[in-house]
Amino acid sequence: MTRDEQQIPAPPRIIDLMIPADRGAVSMSIDERYTRQMRLPQLGELGQGRLAAAKVAVIGAGGLGAPVLSYLAAAGVGRITVFDPDTVDATNLHRQVLFTASDVGRSKAVAAAEHLHSQNPEVSVTAVVDVVTPATALEQLAGHDLVLDGTDNFPTRYLASDACEILDLPLVWGSILAFSGQVSVFWGAGGRGVTYRDVHPVPPRPGEVPSCSEAGVLGMLCGVIGSSMAMEAVKVLAGMGDVLFGRLALYDALRARWDEIPIARDPRRVPVTEIEDVMLTCELPGPTGPATDEVAVADLPGLLAAGVRVIDIREPSELGDGLVHGAEHLPMGALLAGADESLEGAVLYCAAGSRSASAQRSLAERGIRVRSLRGGFAAVVGESGAAVEVVRPEG
Repeated sequence: MTRDEQQIPAPPRIIDLMIPADRGAVSMSIDERYTRQMRLPQLGELGQGRLAAAKVAVIGAGGLGAPVLSYLAAAGVGRITVFDPDTVDATNLHRQVLFTASDVGRSKAVAAAEHLHSQNPEVSVTAVVDVVTPATALEQLAGHDLVLDGTDNFPTRYLASDACEILDLPLVWGSILAFSGQVSVFWGAGGRGVTYRDVHPVPPRPGEVPSCSEAGVLGMLCGVIGSSMAMEAVKVLAGMGDVLFGRLALYDALRARWDEIPIARDPRRVPVTEIEDVMLTCELPGPTGPATDEVAVADLPGLLAAGVRVIDIREPSELGDGLVHGAEHLPMGALLAGADESLEGAVLYCAAGSRSASAQRSLAERGIRVRSLRGGFAAVVGESGAAVEVVRPEG
């Protein structure tokens, strides 16, 4: 059989996803606010009208979501939905530049919507103070033209990719850690395109990849990657330029260098047709808002003396610096797999508090109430004057 007889499907053209020029847009004046960008012939008045007619969903208003939201609103993207269950914390302010000190303790989604309205009153911003879940993702994301995922947990990354593949929506994805960042544009294209699962077919094991709260991150890196994500979104919506579709851009801040690798669809991968809950199937920590019931390091001695179970849910490879004396070790995956009423009232801790908060949320859905140690083991090590002994694990 010749190549012509094989009926090889034509490669997907992401430019076909640009917003139709005749679609009705949010009532938005084309005034001097957009003059500088409209002077670009690749955008012009037609492209600006496409941005005004667009509706995008941004999952996460954190380190990447903050610059993404700021630049999309400033560019005149007509309708934006922002999903985030979290509240603003003082530790967010060095990188989540959309927020100010007066926002600490407030809902990120609500505060972001208010700031964006002040920045550009013509843009419609809907705040959703909740996580995108396997049960709700398709309904929550349907009706949008494009999705941007700037979250820092693997279940949501797989969830966003799968939902977008089912809904045939383009997904702009970004990731940061320490001094490195990645950006790409995914689109299932009816089984012809590339998605997150083609780049990362197998989720990492629990604890294998640290979060930014555990490994650290520079705020400026969020700006670089978040701005790049916003740029790719505008290019897709307006139908201009060479989009990062089929390419993964890698940024190394310490070397001040961008690298790029081509990515292609795995021909053996079956298109996604239903949502998988990666948090359950792979025992990975999922999305979480603030812990609903926390204890401080100073509370640990009294709790241990009272016989309360204190459980270290880190992986064995993370115990090199020790664990709290009197605590038991039970990795998060094993804890969730064997969860029963014996966990009721226990205190969980991980490296920095994010995984224990996630486990707390998961257990609460099963009717099991536990508490989370604020700041995790890092807070134990850094707390001066606290009568908490750290011991080396046996063996």
